[in-house]
Amino acid sequence: MDDLRSLREWRAEVPEPGQEWITPERRRLLTRIRGRRRTLGRRLLVVGALGAAAALAVATLRPQPLVPAPASTPPVVLLDSSVVLARAAEVAGRRKSAQVPLPTQWHYTKTLDKQPNSDTAKASEHWWRYDGMQAAGFGEDGKLHVGPEQNLLDANDDDLTPQQYDAKLRQLPTDPRKLLAKVTGDRHWIVGAREEGVPKSTESADARAYRVIMLYLSRYGTMPPRLEAAMYRALTLIRGVRIEQGVRDAAGRSGLGIWREGEVDLATRRYDILDPVTYRYLGRQTLWLRDELLPGMSEPAARKGAVWSTALLSSVIVDRPGQRG
Repeated sequence: MDDLRSLREWRAEVPEPGQEWITPERRRLLTRIRGRRRTLGRRLLVVGALGAAAALAVATLRPQPLVPAPASTPPVVLLDSSVVLARAAEVAGRRKSAQVPLPTQWHYTKTLDKQPNSDTAKASEHWWRYDGMQAAGFGEDGKLHVGPEQNLLDANDDDLTPQQYDAKLRQLPTDPRKLLAKVTGDRHWIVGAREEGVPKSTESADARAYRVIMLYLSRYGTMPPRLEAAMYRALTLIRGVRIEQGVRDAAGRSGLGIWREGEVDLATRRYDILDPVTYRYLGRQTLWLRDELLPGMSEPAARKGAVWSTALLSSVIVDRPGQRG
């Protein structure tokens, strides 16, 4: 039998995703193609639908993986990133617009952190006043403490108060290409840009654009719908963006794992995880692709297959510290 001819005939019978594919359940069609004389064990995974509103992608036959993966990791389902992100933009654009918070309101977040080789995830709750003047959190005594921001929370990676961050966010254009140019050229996001004597950042434009867009998507408390949609469309313009199905966050939720091929660190792969139906940011997962050895250590700091994950359980605007929305 001519395997290639049979494959082409079989693929021609598979319809393009349409409205009739939208079902309340996830369906997966698994087809195995085995040659009579060869035992290469190639598998074709076709994703029929991703859920109630998702009907978005059919994985194509890939005789070889796009990037090397550890032999111990289970097979993954690579999705068509352009189709997934187009659907995400469509869903995000239909969200209800959020009002700009008052300076005296608070941004509340609840997160989980699950370290490698740990069976439990550590929960954290933080409140940060919108004008950045105060913060709140639970101390070791179990009580809620409110005080100056610098006394209660670690400094933000971007050194912006919620109000400053929101103002910068709302200045972004909704045209995907202009948005990419803005986040890539914004000196605020260039590592070391504000420090004298620090060598010029070697981070590529694609890497910076991906990093900043994911930072914005992970803080969705006041995100304008049209801008969120533009961010998903902008991601399709960044080289090397890949999406896998079934990546789990620290809460055990299965989502769409987005990562960028071509990152410098080949020891790990870092996924940013989206909900497969709402496309809200769920969390992050770092997977070790090989043992990581540090200087002076006889044992690996992390072994191949180890996973570190986080989960964003809530990101909302509330009226007072202690309120969870």
